Amino acid sequence: MDEHGTPEYLTYSGDGHCDIELDRMVTLASGVEVGALRMREPTVEDQVRHDEAKGSEAAKEIATMAHLCEMSPDDIKRLPLKSYKRLQEAYQGFLL
Repeated sequence: MDEHGTPEYLTYSGDGHCDIELDRMVTLASGVEVGALRMREPTVEDQVRHDEAKGSEAAKEIATMAHLCEMSPDDIKRLPLKSYKRLQEAYQGFLL
């Protein structure tokens, strides 16, 4: 953790994004292997989109994470749970 309590696998930039180091390499549906993702800072519009979406809370959250990381929801679903938790932490970090 850094001096602000941010885990070392999350790197926030001053221009509104966070680089997230995944727990391990993941192969996306396209066949590309990734070891990190970039999430942009959520906006009020993203929150409204989440609130107005249909489906379970889990499905809505996955759709939001996919949108913020410019990925498909199916690729988010491929992540190991430990890596998905890192995405959730990154999202929460934007709200503090």
